[in-house]
Amino acid sequence: MNRIFVHITLFAGLFFGNFVVAGETEDMITSAESAAPVSVTQNATIKSPDGMVLRAGSNGYTCYPQQNIIGPMCNEPVWDNLIHAMLNKKEFKPNKLSVSYMLAGEGTALGTSNSDPYASEPSMNKDWVKEGPHLMIVVPDRAMLEGLSSNPEDPVYVMWKDTPYAHIMIKIAAEH
Repeated sequence: MNRIFVHITLFAGLFFGNFVVAGETEDMITSAESAAPVSVTQNATIKSPDGMVLRAGSNGYTCYPQQNIIGPMCNEPVWDNLIHAMLNKKEFKPNKLSVSYMLAGEGTALGTSNSDPYASEPSMNKDWVKEGPHLMIVVPDRAMLEGLSSNPEDPVYVMWKDTPYAHIMIKIAAEH
């Protein structure tokens, strides 16, 4: 029961909590903008972890600042849907290829399990990862994942492979 509470507390912060590392609005915007290229962030909506819009955008991307549980990220809507489904333990079937940018890496965030999206701490899981700058890609057909490694030591691998939230991780650089 305690594990479930810890997990819900950690992951709910992504959209509904107040686990912000950067406290000021401008700091949160700067943190969120570090997740993707300027070509994405300049017209992206920036939200605080509790969902408050800090800056409205027009390109369909939503960017979030660094938090205790996850590094800054910029998501296309399909990615926000994936995270929402995961938080609510719902099935998820993407309808198209979608990208999430995490070019600032995990920063001081905790990291995650490569196999279990509900693992809440490194000591509970043997395949805990904390990546440097990377992209995440969700694909509309699971067959597109066949033949890809699920080993986080590889530069391209599938995370959460045996779950509805499976996605491709593409390392851009090593964690600093």
